[in-house]
Amino acid sequence: MTVAYASGKVILFGEHAVVYGQPAIAVPVTQVQATATVEPGPAGRGITIIAEDLKQSYTLDQAPPNDALRAIVVGTLEHIGVGTKRDLTITVSSTIPIARGLGSGAAVSTAIVRALGQHFGNLVPPQVISNLVYETEKIHHGTPSGIDNTVIAFEKPVYFVRDQKMEIFSVKSPFLLTIADSGIASPTRIAVSHVRRAWEREREKYKELFDEIGTIAEMGRQAIERGEIETVGRLMNENHRLLQLMGVSSPELKGLVEAAREGGALGAKLSGAGRGGNIIALVTQETRSRVDMMLRLAGAKDIIVTEVS
Repeated sequence: MTVAYASGKVILFGEHAVVYGQPAIAVPVTQVQATATVEPGPAGRGITIIAEDLKQSYTLDQAPPNDALRAIVVGTLEHIGVGTKRDLTITVSSTIPIARGLGSGAAVSTAIVRALGQHFGNLVPPQVISNLVYETEKIHHGTPSGIDNTVIAFEKPVYFVRDQKMEIFSVKSPFLLTIADSGIASPTRIAVSHVRRAWEREREKYKELFDEIGTIAEMGRQAIERGEIETVGRLMNENHRLLQLMGVSSPELKGLVEAAREGGALGAKLSGAGRGGNIIALVTQETRSRVDMMLRLAGAKDIIVTEVS
């Protein structure tokens, strides 16, 4: 049996604007992960996919063409040159909440690519993993930015410009992020479609919002590379304000952001598609406990603290 893993991720700066050519920054979240196992299957059965969290089990032949798990299995096997005429059992599970902006779909796909590559003695490079997973992201999200598959495949902080640039960059001073789950699903496809319709109605207004968010992402990278953590917090607050103007916040997210700030967070913002999902807060060792308490009082369903380094 071969086992492989992939971590989650959060977007630190630049969500939504990244779809329109602006830079974004994303970081891995190693406290949650997807797991994929590959082992020989019953003779003559072909490839069986078991999605434990979804309580589903089906063969490759039974899956529709737009099934994301089928797509990543087929794409990977074709890439490594072994074909799909195999008797295998592929089992996937994940501790990454679904539809919360933590990259659950990309992480599951990445774990499958790694497991299949290792099983057949063909280690797939991160860039190739990212490219393969991007194709399944189209099934999940319609018009994906490409940032989830990139940061999860490389497992490093990433500065990303769609179709132009992907740079892993250094973190001068490690910092702590508290990730608080609103308990509300946040399907990326729906939020991205909402923003696109709004952009089509008011292109000048949204271009200005996207440009401002892009500038914040650039400044955020510089601040992280210089170790200017308080500046990172201020930029997070400003990014959240612009996302609110874009219409992708919600009363629940607003309440969590305000609670984090009241608890002493240096900055807080929604992360991901919005309308639900998570907020992230920049905390210190001294403030993390109080921020945690304030977030739980404000209704956070789950809290993760991760170090970015």
